[in-house]
Amino acid sequence: MKYVAWIVLLYPLLFSDAVLGTTLDQQRNDFLQAEKLLAQGNSAAFMRASAALSNYPLYPYLQYQWLKENLHQDDQILSFLAAYKSTRYAGLLRSKWLDYLAKNERWNDFIRYYISRDGVYAANLPGAGAAISRDGVYAANLPGAGAAEASVSTALECQYNLAIYKTGSQQQALNEAKHLWATGDSLPQECDPLISELVMSPGFTRELIWQRFELALNKDNVSVAEYVRRLMGSADQNIADIWLRVHQKPALIGDNNFVSPQMGRLFAHGIHRLAKSDLSMAVRLWDDKKHNFQIDDQTILQLERSLALSLAHNRNPEAYARLNQLPAVDAEVNEWKVRAALLEQNWQHVAEALAGLTAQERQAPKWQYWLARSLEKTGDSLQAQNVYAKLADDRSFYGFLAADNVHKPYQFSNKPVILAENELEQLASEADFKVVRELNLLNRDQEAERQWWYAVKKLSKERRMVAAKLAQQWHKDQIAISTLVKADYWDDLGLRFPVYYSAQIQNNASLHNLDPAIVFGLIRQESIFNKNAESAVGARGLMQVMPKTGMQIARDLKEKWQSDNSLFNPDVNVRYGAFYYKQLLRQFNGHFALAIAAYNAGSGRVAKWLPIAASVPADIWIETIPYKETRKYVTSVLSYAIIYQQLMQRKALKIKELMLDVLPG
Repeated sequence: MKYVAWIVLLYPLLFSDAVLGTTLDQQRNDFLQAEKLLAQGNSAAFMRASAALSNYPLYPYLQYQWLKENLHQDDQILSFLAAYKSTRYAGLLRSKWLDYLAKNERWNDFIRYYISRDGVYAANLPGAGAAISRDGVYAANLPGAGAAEASVSTALECQYNLAIYKTGSQQQALNEAKHLWATGDSLPQECDPLISELVMSPGFTRELIWQRFELALNKDNVSVAEYVRRLMGSADQNIADIWLRVHQKPALIGDNNFVSPQMGRLFAHGIHRLAKSDLSMAVRLWDDKKHNFQIDDQTILQLERSLALSLAHNRNPEAYARLNQLPAVDAEVNEWKVRAALLEQNWQHVAEALAGLTAQERQAPKWQYWLARSLEKTGDSLQAQNVYAKLADDRSFYGFLAADNVHKPYQFSNKPVILAENELEQLASEADFKVVRELNLLNRDQEAERQWWYAVKKLSKERRMVAAKLAQQWHKDQIAISTLVKADYWDDLGLRFPVYYSAQIQNNASLHNLDPAIVFGLIRQESIFNKNAESAVGARGLMQVMPKTGMQIARDLKEKWQSDNSLFNPDVNVRYGAFYYKQLLRQFNGHFALAIAAYNAGSGRVAKWLPIAASVPADIWIETIPYKETRKYVTSVLSYAIIYQQLMQRKALKIKELMLDVLPG
């Protein structure tokens, strides 16, 4: 078998031109057959079948599939890593092989190939940051990347430090283990042996134990906190039990007999927890009792900041004064000072808060708009008009608002990406993109997307623009738009705002007396026209309808509910999504912005955000939405609606017409 594997890896040098001429259609069929043989465990037949595919774009993928199940084949793995070092599959295989070496306690080999620079894949050296990503594609920087990649990276880092521990560098390994220990998250199981060595060492102190216990509770990771508690002495376990009770029932901090003055950090933790359920009580207890406890200055500053921001998020009239009293500020605090001043509708405070932003921050369209509003409200109408007029050239929610204020037409700056002759063909012919194309043709969508971002990562910004156009040509609009973002180019409106499913949108908009541009805007924000989109919480299709909501809409429409997957049908999804948005419009008295906010955050939350006593201008209400995601969502959908009506060559909508005052709830 070893001999056959070597033949396969060296095959491109040995096979005849006749085989190299095999059509791609035939190679795809042969590839699928080879995969079947591999799944059946017929390695000899697999090797013979795969040998005929050495010039097929997915050949490295095929070999990777065999090698990851044969990690004892050192020579073949090293040959693969050297021959295909520029492919994504080399990174994938290397991570799996390192894990295999660690589990088989081949410590010297692990160290050698973890830190080597042998032309294969140099991992990050200890102290230089995270180890290599799961697939060698630096996936943490790509759309959809998250905790899984970080977990694999941490696992390799733990294994490396265990390797140097086992080979004599014990103190170095234990020092690194302390850094890994200092997290409120669960560590991968690969870290267990290293952490066990740390726990048994003289350097495992009481301070380290309490450090992680607090970090875990700060992240509401009770299971980790309970694990750490078991490492404590009996006296500390009793204190930890009090922490856990306060974490679950933070109102206990109001009981003088429960929390002693020496438990200052516990008192602060309880206040932070209580603020989530009863902000008023938390602020009162903090102000009344903080001087009775021994609390370090850093904790006091952090909690004062947290309470002040919570007051602002909850539209509390005390928010501006509280934020203004903070001795140390940052970008988030400064932004919320502006919003808290807007809630007061105290335009002098708005001007003062805007002055607290950095010069660069003040240039953002959002803050230029509020600068113009504050100038207008404080009597400097001429300067306000000048700021509005300049801002009106910006294609954004705030630019459109400014244009309406000075009665200027909206500016769209539509400048499609211009390609040189054959640029698309040249990019598509590169090895990385050939792999993407084949994976797409084989309906391996997830694998194709991972390969796409691996390939795009290598490109300059200019070539990413070409890649965006290639993705558009391949009808991968979500990927095309995200790629254009990574190219830092925003002016190709035809690419960024596709006009698909026009019949379904127009028909359902007409049925519910909706402007079709708003439905287009909702779809663009929700799914980027991916009819198969599915969110982490289960929302499906173009307008991201939840199955439970879909079932209720089917009953309301007196239709038979087919299945959750029926929401992937554009006809069903747009019909239900438009119906649901119309329901929200009725609930919020025809207020477009409120209905859009409710589409994202839920009608219950939006009802809580309504003013209590007097009406609030819609621009202020939107700017002070406590959820950043919803705030961005509303401004995006409204601006997208204006862009879509331009693309549809209509002039029906004005942004100011969608911005009625928000009445008390």
